Amino acid sequence: MTDMAANGDSCDKPLRRTGAKDKQNGKFTDSTIRERRQRDKEERLSLVLWRRPLTTLHYFFLELFIKLKEWTLKLWQRRGVVFLVLLLCSLFSVTYSIQGAHQKYVQYLEKRFLWCAYWVGLGILSSVGLGTGLHTFLLYLGPHIASVTLAAYECSSTDFPEPPYPDQIVCPLLGGEEGSVSLFSIMSKVRLEACMWGAGTAIGELPPYFMARAARQSGADPEDEDYEEFEEMLEQAQSAQDFVTRAKLGVQHMVQKVGFFGILACASIPNPLFDLAGITCGHFLVPFWTFFGATLIGKAIVKMHIQKLFVIITFSKHIVEQMVSLIGSIPRVGASLQKPFSHYLEAQRNKLHHAEGRTQSDDNWLSWLFEKLVLVMVVYFVISILHSTAQAHAKRRQQRRRSEEKTK
Repeated sequence: MTDMAANGDSCDKPLRRTGAKDKQNGKFTDSTIRERRQRDKEERLSLVLWRRPLTTLHYFFLELFIKLKEWTLKLWQRRGVVFLVLLLCSLFSVTYSIQGAHQKYVQYLEKRFLWCAYWVGLGILSSVGLGTGLHTFLLYLGPHIASVTLAAYECSSTDFPEPPYPDQIVCPLLGGEEGSVSLFSIMSKVRLEACMWGAGTAIGELPPYFMARAARQSGADPEDEDYEEFEEMLEQAQSAQDFVTRAKLGVQHMVQKVGFFGILACASIPNPLFDLAGITCGHFLVPFWTFFGATLIGKAIVKMHIQKLFVIITFSKHIVEQMVSLIGSIPRVGASLQKPFSHYLEAQRNKLHHAEGRTQSDDNWLSWLFEKLVLVMVVYFVISILHSTAQAHAKRRQQRRRSEEKTK
């Protein structure tokens, strides 16, 4: 019996050592996978024009060709829907080209459709960004609302043309009385483009939702950085101390526990962490219309009215005059800074009142700087699309290489 017990003990010890060794091997394997993923990520991020220009362009065109091939195949699989869309476009083209009394309605619908599509597209670009995010509110919608606000106060009316506007807004011949313009009338004037932009930002939040939902349903372990960050955040939820992680956890808990109204609350305020809400809703299989409905209401109605009201109040006549006077009161440099702003506002007033010809104030450095800023942002956005596409192709190659190694 004693020998059997001794033998039993001697048998248990190697088993325990083997289990510990397996555990260590598991940790070693996990750390190896994590290190490899980090190296692959660093390799992908190195694909930029100023570091590896030829490889970046090569991968960009390869990925572009693959995407075109995939889209062509998907269109062929849905050729019935494609044929129906082409038929409707042909009917509209015939209706558009035939002269008649219906032309004024066709032209009206065409202008409205293009105007709405323009702002929806800008909203999608601002939300999706394809790797960076083009802040189209600051570059397009905000200045548009500001120009309409300045015009409304200067003309004492909002009876200038309905959108889409011509190249410049011109005051009507019969202006209103001084002080007859209200905040609500200006908000009503820019409501269409603001809501379309907000709807575009809501549509742009769908890719993270669909990515996380597909990954959860398929049971796969996606290698998307945002999803990996979300998984790590769920694992480290109890030990999180920094403010950013706690803020992300707050968004995740609100969306998970409150549901529709939690998504609505997160979408209704300017929230840079809302991408996490989309990943959370997809991960926990929140119904599509619950997520998209709350996001659409929050972004296109609630948040859009808050942002619109802020811009209108900021660029109201008396606020602008106070801002210009405050700029002039800055010691030493106030007068030199106040002059271009005053010239710019005076030039805008002249344009609104049918002033002809170009004055010297039309060419001040403020408008020149804004034009160059917009140009730089657009160029940066295009370059970021090129980089993200090339990095996507590098990720595709890395995944293919790993799958080939597993099959060997």
